[in-house]
Amino acid sequence: MPRPKTAAKRGKMILETPRLILRPFAPDDLDRMAELMANKDFMRFSMGPMTQEQTKSFLNKVIGWDRDGMPSQFAMIVRSSETLAGYCGFFHHEVDGKMEIEIGYRLDSACWNRGLASEAARTVRDHGFRDLKLEYVISLIHPENHPSRRVAEKNGMRYERDVEFE
Repeated sequence: MPRPKTAAKRGKMILETPRLILRPFAPDDLDRMAELMANKDFMRFSMGPMTQEQTKSFLNKVIGWDRDGMPSQFAMIVRSSETLAGYCGFFHHEVDGKMEIEIGYRLDSACWNRGLASEAARTVRDHGFRDLKLEYVISLIHPENHPSRRVAEKNGMRYERDVEFE
């Protein structure tokens, strides 16, 4: 696969692959993200479906991280349809008393089983190491979320240990 392109637009990092554009979230993504985050399949292995207000809070948080120069989430745009199909990027979590940076992803079920989550996760991982100079990243995966585990394994990650995470 060709190496993903990296571009900066108006000071914001945009990552590109042959099938995806990963760009910073914007406030006008709210309606589409609320639609996705209200879907039980999209939010499976998470806190469950979210309301519009909860989705707005999520977007404000990741937009704020990006604005503050912190590793953040990218809106995952499928090139062929120009559809916002989910997200992939970085979350900040306290795990066992230590702040960690996680690669997290979530994808519209209409796009499952096409390798898009793996493509996005690899691109985000490379961005984290190459551009952000991160030493390492983690992925927190529900034990029953086998597709997410496969994405992490394709991303060069390996099982390390179980943790309690809420």
